Amino acid sequence: MHLPVARVHQRLMLTLRALAAARTRRAASAAAAALLPPPLPPPHLAPPHCAASTTARSATATSDSAPLPATAHAGLVLGIESSCDDTGVAVVTASGRVLGESLATQAEVHAAWGGVVPKLAQEAHEAAIDGCVEAALAAAGVAPGQLSAVAVTIGPGLSLCLRVGVLKARQLAAQHQLPLIPVHHMEAHALVARLGATRFAAVAAAQEAAAGPAAVAAAAAAAAEPAAAAAAAEPAEAEPAAAAAGPHVEFPFLCLLISGGHNLLLLVEGIGQYVQLGTTLDDALGEAYDKVARLLGLDLMPSGGAALEAFAARGDPKGVPLTVPMRGRPSCDFSYAGLKTAVRLQIEERCPEPTADNEQVRADIAASFQRVAVQHLEERCRRAVQWARESHPEVRHLVVAGGVAANRYVGSRLTAVAAEGGLELVCPPPRLCTDNGVMVAWAGVERMQLGLMEPPPATSAPAEGEWVDLRPRWPLTDRKDPRSHSAPRSAKKKRVFTSLTQLMAQQQQAQQLERQQGDAAAAEQRTQEEQAAAGSAP
Repeated sequence: MHLPVARVHQRLMLTLRALAAARTRRAASAAAAALLPPPLPPPHLAPPHCAASTTARSATATSDSAPLPATAHAGLVLGIESSCDDTGVAVVTASGRVLGESLATQAEVHAAWGGVVPKLAQEAHEAAIDGCVEAALAAAGVAPGQLSAVAVTIGPGLSLCLRVGVLKARQLAAQHQLPLIPVHHMEAHALVARLGATRFAAVAAAQEAAAGPAAVAAAAAAAAEPAAAAAAAEPAEAEPAAAAAGPHVEFPFLCLLISGGHNLLLLVEGIGQYVQLGTTLDDALGEAYDKVARLLGLDLMPSGGAALEAFAARGDPKGVPLTVPMRGRPSCDFSYAGLKTAVRLQIEERCPEPTADNEQVRADIAASFQRVAVQHLEERCRRAVQWARESHPEVRHLVVAGGVAANRYVGSRLTAVAAEGGLELVCPPPRLCTDNGVMVAWAGVERMQLGLMEPPPATSAPAEGEWVDLRPRWPLTDRKDPRSHSAPRSAKKKRVFTSLTQLMAQQQQAQQLERQQGDAAAAEQRTQEEQAAAGSAP
């Protein structure tokens, strides 16, 4: 008996939906398990800890460099970042020293397309990932077996790109039996500010001196230790005092995450604990910068945002009349779609084609756009500072992170906003604002210290095409300040993973339940022992 074609099609669709549902359930189970602390490993599998070397290692360090001596007071985490168009790898100590870093950018690959092409990005990651890992380990003078854990970005981002980094991290962790630490990309941006201001200056100086944007291997200890040369003769035990130099960002703090895909104002209460004060209702500031740069016909190398910032320096910031968005809404939310449209109309009217004759007009448009866009940012941040100080008077820092935080104009304007509210502005150097391996490694350190790790993967790495835990659509938090009225940017609910904050809450509830059950079992055992002792008494 033959079924009608429609019935066959219906059964096929039901089967596919069942498979998709099973895959989603498995992803949710893995997501919850990823944040539960693993059982203590056997002594022979306990990850080794290594002291940080005080000798600067150059970018030409080779794999036969002398390994660091093993100690019991400093962990080493290797971080891997591949969420979009940068392949970043770094080795960071538990005290925040950047021992080695490598970075492969794809600006030239995507420049001709006006944006990131996922398939091309995946291929570029695959071509660069092995070399980046080897370069970072060589610059650090560390063998893979000396690592304490491997941290890797698992979302949000482009699935094809995330997969490359996750597979490499799993391969390393399985081969050397190291714990695996899944990292949220935006949390890594937020936490990198806790490395410390003195280290930021040294990292920036060393990385600016490194040659070539396509592959940068930082000069390890010199990049992380301002007084590396003077401290070369000092024992490794002096590291904690040096690490404490400079202001340290303590929880809670206010954080502004600004990039090509995110505009978030957050109150950071701890690792995995975020309260959203505001977000963009449409487009992010970084996307607006890139779009305007393309409309103005600017060279998008190394990025549209950087090109527009440089071009705007030649223009009159009040040369074109533009309106600051959402001035009638007293919230911490952002909106840049209307401003983009207004700028596009100005360009179509004044300079539809970029020429040498209209260069000054285009510069005026760029400067005016930047002034209004950042003024919108200032107004929302000023209100966020007020909200944060009202709910958490102990807040002392405003952290600005993400790719747009590398914009010097943005930093200068927000410094005044922070000062008005009695806060100190903390902004990583430009090289740590854009995607990099340092931020992932440091987020791994923070999570490792709380025991938020997965046990080492099985020695058989996933085959090509096999399912691995990726979270391309992964909200940072679902907790909102009661004064926030942010609406979701998208009605799409499928394939959106449970937020990081909610996963942390679930983990804490599970731990509390486990403790309660343990206490109850212990109390019952004591009662039984007391009853047994009373029964045996003469």
